[in-house]
Amino acid sequence: MMRINLTANLCIRLCLCLVLGISFFSCKETTAQQNEQQTTAQPQQEMPLNPQAFKSNITGKKTALYWIKNDNIEVAFTNYGGRIVGLWVPDKDGNMTDVVVGMGSVQEFADATEPYFGATIGRVGNRIANGKFRLDGKEYQVPINNGDNALHGGDQGFQYKVWDAHQPDAHTLMLTYHSPDMEMGFPGNVAVKVTYSVTTDRELKMEYEATTDQKTLVNLTNHAFFNLNGEGNGSILNHKLVIYANQYTPVDAGLIPSGKLDSVAGTPFDFTSPHTIGERIETPNEQLTFGKGYDHNYVLNQSDSDQLHKAAVITGDKSKITMEVLTEEPGLQFYSGNFMQGQNTFKSGAQDEFRTAFALETQHFPDAPNQPDFPSIVLEPTEKYETTSIYKFVVEK
Repeated sequence: MMRINLTANLCIRLCLCLVLGISFFSCKETTAQQNEQQTTAQPQQEMPLNPQAFKSNITGKKTALYWIKNDNIEVAFTNYGGRIVGLWVPDKDGNMTDVVVGMGSVQEFADATEPYFGATIGRVGNRIANGKFRLDGKEYQVPINNGDNALHGGDQGFQYKVWDAHQPDAHTLMLTYHSPDMEMGFPGNVAVKVTYSVTTDRELKMEYEATTDQKTLVNLTNHAFFNLNGEGNGSILNHKLVIYANQYTPVDAGLIPSGKLDSVAGTPFDFTSPHTIGERIETPNEQLTFGKGYDHNYVLNQSDSDQLHKAAVITGDKSKITMEVLTEEPGLQFYSGNFMQGQNTFKSGAQDEFRTAFALETQHFPDAPNQPDFPSIVLEPTEKYETTSIYKFVVEK
């Protein structure tokens, strides 16, 4: 019976093609193309990256452009700063959409007024009050680069370093960096390795490792700036966000935590149920005033677990692309693009206008070395720092 039905279907298609004046083989080819389009994500636009623009020599080390990809996700990196340059996933219509903002060349990254676009951050992500901390009774000083404080490892943190890159396969990029003793004021020679990989579940997986020969501090993260509607596609204020955290760490005017853990309940910081980013961002609130919007660390509900747990879910209002953030870290920094000023041009030609990208950085808490009640970021020579975070992409039904 199946053979008869197939034959009948073939005759009908042949007759239709003859009536329309189209060859049978052309008709057959068109049908096959349509079927392929239904199952394969199509590029939204030609990916605007020139490999030559990423070839340079910085402090005697060569930089380049690297890709990791499969059929459902493509990620471009440069080893200058260990940066994500762009990340393409299918939107609701199957169009491959670049959801990470970035520059079109190494020089543009180096010259940008925002130094953290897509960068691998270290040795210590987020802020250290006055750039000072103590280990075993000895005080150390990290260069001040954010008001009165040190931010993201000091003014020459990992975002300015040329990492060694190795690609074992098309899905994986390994970046390594040797941070010498007293670099940016941190003690110990630290060997850092970050393995970026893509999975068939449209995940970008980030596996961080570090070892040291002296007691030191380590808190690594990635500072990708996202717009789930696509780079250059307007404000992120209508993105809908959930953060799995009942508490956050309130800050002072310099964005240094007080040491307390405050409940998000009844405040604009409550994303335990879905809210758009812009829904309450202009609410009169001292914390929002200090951050000029959201720029705060959330205490994840499973922060006492060293297993992967869901930290956040966010959806682009136009693309319907949803990003899930999973991590082994206790904290998540939510930044709503408050300091973007339209001074940099992205690879698409768009400007980095106010609140046209956001960041969700997995991390230990800010100023952890000066806050005895926060989870420790001290790394001993006998230990190995290991933590994994994942950005997973799906399309909202």
